[in-house]
Amino acid sequence: MSGIRLAALTVVFVLATGLSYGQNGPLTPFDKLPDWTGTWTMMGGTVFDTATQTGKGGAVTPGVREHPPYNDVYEKKYQAHLALRDVYKLPDTNNFCGIPVNYPRILNLPDAYEFMVRPDEFYIIAENGENAMRVYTDGRPLPKKEDVWPTYTGVSVGHWEGDTLVFETIGLKGDRDNDSILDRTGLVLSDAGHTTTRIRKINDNTLQAAVTIEDPKALTKPWVVTKQFRKQKPGLFLYDYGCAENNRNPVDKATGEVSTLGPDGKAIQ
Repeated sequence: MSGIRLAALTVVFVLATGLSYGQNGPLTPFDKLPDWTGTWTMMGGTVFDTATQTGKGGAVTPGVREHPPYNDVYEKKYQAHLALRDVYKLPDTNNFCGIPVNYPRILNLPDAYEFMVRPDEFYIIAENGENAMRVYTDGRPLPKKEDVWPTYTGVSVGHWEGDTLVFETIGLKGDRDNDSILDRTGLVLSDAGHTTTRIRKINDNTLQAAVTIEDPKALTKPWVVTKQFRKQKPGLFLYDYGCAENNRNPVDKATGEVSTLGPDGKAIQ
C-alpha cells in the first residue's frame, strides 16, 4: 500500500512541476528558438543614442550630447551633467567598481557579450564588470507594482513573436540614488521608467535591439533607441572583468576630476 501511495505522490509532483511558476501556456521548445550562440560586441561607440547625437566624438568628448525628449526638469539635469562631463568631473559609478550597470545601459557596454536563450528564460551576460540581466519567458505576467522595488536592471518578462524576443522591464531605480547613468554624457532616467525591447537577428552576424523607453517623470513622449551587436569569430573566451583591477579611470578625491591613464600610468586627459 505504501508503495502505491508513493507512486501516486510522485506522479502528482511531476505533473505539478511541468509548468513553471506563473506560466500561462507551453514554453517555446529549443528547436523553435533562434540561434544567438557565440560572442558578440556592440557596434559603434558608447554614446547611448547616436541617432540624436550632436557634436563629433565620443561620450566623454566636450560638446557631444544627445537629444532625448526630456521635459524641462530632466533637460536641466542633463545640462548640469554635461557641464561636469566637459571638465572631466562627471562621476560614472562604473568607475567606482562593484556597482552594477543599469538597464538599458547594459546594452551600451564596450566589451564582449553572450546572449543566452532558453525556453523559460533569456540572459544578457556582459564581460564588463560581469554584469548580467535575466528576462523570464515562461509566460508569467509582470508582478504587481506593490510587489516591485526599484533595482538597477528592474524585472523583465517577455515572449517570442517568431524569431523576435519582446520583453517589458519595470522597477528601474533610474537616478533615484544618483548612481545610475545611461552613458558618460550623463543621460539619466527617473524611477518611473518602463521599457519595451525587441531583439532579433537581422542577418547571420548582427543582432538588433530596439528599446522603447517611457518615463512620465522625465520624458514628454516615448524615446526609441536602437543598438546593434556584431558576432565575433568562433572559439573566443569571455573573462571576468573587474574595474578595481588595473583601474584606468581614477577619480581625484579632492577635485572630483576623472582621469584616463595611459600605458605608463600617467593621466592622458
